Amino acid sequence: MSDRPDPAHQRPEGLDDQTVEALGKLSEALEVVEEARGHLYAFHRRCGEADLMLGDAVDLLKEAGHDDVADRITTELVGRNIVEGRWSFQVVEEYDDGYYAAFREHEQRARDELADGRRHLFEAEMKEDRRTHGRRHHEATP
Repeated sequence: MSDRPDPAHQRPEGLDDQTVEALGKLSEALEVVEEARGHLYAFHRRCGEADLMLGDAVDLLKEAGHDDVADRITTELVGRNIVEGRWSFQVVEEYDDGYYAAFREHEQRARDELADGRRHLFEAEMKEDRRTHGRRHHEATP
């Protein structure tokens, strides 16, 4: 068994250190965008959950005889847009179709043009540098 990295994680011939570092930084930036996207989806879910809970609160207020308060909250807050003209799902869709899609496209295009589409070259080389070659649990590949 070889103790070498997968060819998909080896830099193409002629690719310089500075380009590998730049592509690594671009990949790192995409990871942050992915994390932000996850937070946005969590925000979307929390907004929806809050609106459903709000509906439950309104029902309980009505049952307790507080129709005026319940009606005011229903009219002014239940189902309200979270930002002008949008519920959270619309914010998520706009983010996904706009900034997120453009970011992914540019990151992929840069890798395709500069590194034959190979991913995580910077990290793969860091792994090679840091692992103990020939030692169990330090293998290059699964």
